[in-house]
Amino acid sequence: MSTPGMRPDASRVYRRYLSAVMLHGHAGAKACELGATDLYALNILELAGAMTPGELATRTGLTTGPTTRLIDRLEQAGYVRRAPVPGDRRKVVVEPVGRPAGLDEVMAPARRRIGEIMGGYSPEQLDVLFDYFARATVAYQEAAEEFRTPGEG
Repeated sequence: MSTPGMRPDASRVYRRYLSAVMLHGHAGAKACELGATDLYALNILELAGAMTPGELATRTGLTTGPTTRLIDRLEQAGYVRRAPVPGDRRKVVVEPVGRPAGLDEVMAPARRRIGEIMGGYSPEQLDVLFDYFARATVAYQEAAEEFRTPGEG
């Protein structure tokens, strides 16, 4: 993040922000007795809905073996189920069926603090922030695609 006209400390500030978000994700997962990747996968499924194990692997960045173990753990815990694809008994999709107990309580302090911060911005500033979030999401997803090797996911 060394774009002309940008603050000299922008990269460090942004990296600290990303590190804090990741730390919170790991701590939240641990508080719910999950691994960070497990909670991340549940979030993906909750946002996108049912998907094949291959799609989940692609979205989490995992290979097939770890994805199978991830699905096994989540299924055993009662958070997902494997369901047959209508018309093709050989295929399954992974469907979210539950949320970790206490997840909302674990996330509440950060949501409250972020809400307080957001409350200090004007509607126009919030529009800019949420435009950034939407556009940065796509940018990060596209950048992650560049790391994939041909034939992967």
